Amino acid sequence: MRRFLHFSEIAATEEGLHPQQHQLLLQVAGAPEGTVVTIAYAAERLGLRHNSVVELVNRSEGEGLLLRVADPEDQRRALLRVTRKGKLALGRLSEDHAREIRELGPRLVRTLEAICAHERGQSKRGKRSGSEARER
Repeated sequence: MRRFLHFSEIAATEEGLHPQQHQLLLQVAGAPEGTVVTIAYAAERLGLRHNSVVELVNRSEGEGLLLRVADPEDQRRALLRVTRKGKLALGRLSEDHAREIRELGPRLVRTLEAICAHERGQSKRGKRSGSEARER
């Protein structure tokens, strides 16, 4: 996982984005249909403070990656939209990430299976020793 996260950060940087901008674009573009995508929504999804996301949105908007539009239902809040430039950057990054997942995926699956097998083994040993203790 760490290797993939490191790859993702480098890929975003090479695309000219700060890694958090990439994450922001993913949250905005990938929000479920019908979701009202606001700064508060992005802050919750990214695990960042509201004011940190405001700065991130300001930077991303200044670079032409995002648009901030007034919410027609509530003029006090802004809705976030990914621009064509942002979608193109996400598309390129998604291709790179899919290629990396295809490469790392089998190794990750094997590792997760080994962890699960280990956990099952630990759990069986714990039950056995518990029943052995009751027999004494």
